Amino acid sequence: MSNSLLDALTAAELHCPVIVAGHPDYDRYRRVWNGIADRRPAAIVRPQDAEDVQKTVRAAASSGALLAVRGGGHSLPGLSTCNDGLVLDLSLIRSVVIDNNALTVDIGGGALLGDLDRATVPRGYIVPAGIISHTGVAGLTLGGGMGWMSRKYGLTIDSLLGAEIVLASGDITWTSPTWNPELFWAIRGGGGNFGVVTRFRFQLHPFDGIVAGQWIYPIEQARKVLSGLRDRARGQSRDFTISFTASHAGVNVTAVWSGDAERAGAALSPFGALADGANGGLENLPYLTLQSRNDVAFAWSRRYYAKGGFWSDISDQAIEHIIDAIARAPAPDCEIYAIQLGGAIRDVPDDATAYTGRSAGYYWLSEPIWDDMADDDRCIEWGRTTGRLLSDSSIIGNYVNEQGDTGSNIARDAYGAEKYQRLARLKARLDPANLFRLNQNIEPQE
Repeated sequence: MSNSLLDALTAAELHCPVIVAGHPDYDRYRRVWNGIADRRPAAIVRPQDAEDVQKTVRAAASSGALLAVRGGGHSLPGLSTCNDGLVLDLSLIRSVVIDNNALTVDIGGGALLGDLDRATVPRGYIVPAGIISHTGVAGLTLGGGMGWMSRKYGLTIDSLLGAEIVLASGDITWTSPTWNPELFWAIRGGGGNFGVVTRFRFQLHPFDGIVAGQWIYPIEQARKVLSGLRDRARGQSRDFTISFTASHAGVNVTAVWSGDAERAGAALSPFGALADGANGGLENLPYLTLQSRNDVAFAWSRRYYAKGGFWSDISDQAIEHIIDAIARAPAPDCEIYAIQLGGAIRDVPDDATAYTGRSAGYYWLSEPIWDDMADDDRCIEWGRTTGRLLSDSSIIGNYVNEQGDTGSNIARDAYGAEKYQRLARLKARLDPANLFRLNQNIEPQE
């Protein structure tokens, strides 16, 4: 560790230990979700409250240290860690407090989706979020947040009422529609560019359960399955959401119904008859089970890459690219995934938040997953090549959370020129030195 960083952390008088190489927990705490990101930070700080975060941010700024902010540790490019810099690990700040009168929930910046779901769903409430329970709430929310309940209740950011955030100056502030509204606009899709969120406040929505159907079709039936899925999904109620995953194992179709249970069969059953050879059926699946269903497949320390984009619909061209890509996939778990959007997501004007993509009908991912370091190059190249092909039928804009590459073009392409310039001006005001740059970075610009 550099003397300047060590001196700054010592002077900060933190309420928590500073973990460095040689500490018995160093290797445990330097790990992040993506096994590719095997990095060795100079120090790891695990704050217990916003004051510790404040002190750590000031120490990083004064010492000139590279700062990585880790919530759930799920950054695809490994931006929640770094070599030789400082990792601010929020995993101890994960309280969940429900206000039954206001129908709101306050959740710590280090909480996981599973923490949020386990606190709210058994009480008959929900906040729309992602689909893997060990994902961090913070990273998911700051990029937008999409999942099974988004067609009904919108993106995760559409339920955000306010947030406590530590700025690059070390100041702690609150942001909401009425307090620091420009910052509130920016953090709803602008990623971690503007500070460290230590607390989120969400609106709760009523939740009565779901009915789900899952069917696996032979990959040889992919053309018929995907074209049939597309046609049947059009015009569906907001209570309905569908996704598919195509891989060597077949085409896995999941349909979820969150409305009147008596109507579930009529809405979902046709998706089990898209082609011959379907294996699966309808389930009265607990929502918490659905949310953790993919946790093992997307386990920590596996190796990941992703490139994604928005479709207005599933085109015939995209279907052909999917079929060709799966035929040349270099590993069994290389897959192409898509989830249906629309519904309540489109109710919010595109300029109301930094997130761009509200007109989309689907979000897609080219998503290789593998375990052997020797396969890195060919799996990543497959992901990039497949992503470029699927981008042919994509609409303008993108989702910053699901991009395995980094570079100045990622954020610019995601937000578009007008939004990017607005974000860059705010960045110049709040973080002119670009302290918070380990993200899909928005460069400060007057």
